[in-house]
Amino acid sequence: MDSFANEKDRELLFPDRYTFNVLLKILPRENRLLFTDHRDLILCYSEPPYPVWLWTRDNCPDQTIDNAWDLVAEYLPFSEGYRFIMKRDTAEYFINRGKEEGPALGISMQMFAYDCPSPVKPSIDADGYFYRCTPDDVEEASSLRAEFYRETGEPAPPYEHVVDTVRGHIERHSLFFWKNADGKTVSCCNYKVTDDVGCIGCVLTKREYRRRHYAQNMVYQTSKLIKDSGFTPMLYTNAGYLASNACYEKVGFELKGSVCTVSAL
Repeated sequence: MDSFANEKDRELLFPDRYTFNVLLKILPRENRLLFTDHRDLILCYSEPPYPVWLWTRDNCPDQTIDNAWDLVAEYLPFSEGYRFIMKRDTAEYFINRGKEEGPALGISMQMFAYDCPSPVKPSIDADGYFYRCTPDDVEEASSLRAEFYRETGEPAPPYEHVVDTVRGHIERHSLFFWKNADGKTVSCCNYKVTDDVGCIGCVLTKREYRRRHYAQNMVYQTSKLIKDSGFTPMLYTNAGYLASNACYEKVGFELKGSVCTVSAL
């Protein structure tokens, strides 16, 4: 088991490049913890408060899943609050193993991964316009990104980290608002390219402006921009957000797979 990734690991992840797109992005970094056998198993933890990514090859040997359990128990125990994103069959193994040995585990969230081979223009146009953020928008964009974490219930990184992330997106020209007819910012999103995929993230519409098709039109415009740049748009959604998933499907997003977040009960 090695503590460094190489091109072989990226090749292994390619068939799962939608469901494990975040892992592909963080793998080249200097992560807090990384284990890989370059064949069946990759365990990667970037930094708090983010979850740990655990990839296993489909139909891998039982011994591989046993090894994954042992690594987690030794280095990232559930009892210390770590959360893990993994495939459904791996999650079921962990939950059953937890019943036998403790701690009790459960799936706290299931995420769908969608791609968008051909963006479809929304049937209803939203008032206002699509807006690419500039350095003057750092403060407002950072506030909206912090609100995204509150809305989704996901642990937020320190605010300074949020600001740095926003500045990075603005420098890459990959952070957007939707402004309504009055010029007020009502929605936001960003994207980041990994290999041939542009992953859209942090999609948020302010509560008082929801159900007016702002996010749908914004995501469509972002997807079209990604597609026109030669990449395939994709995004993650909470499987429980049926309305949001239906919204994305209407603008051309197609379900590619799912992963689970497993944590101690």
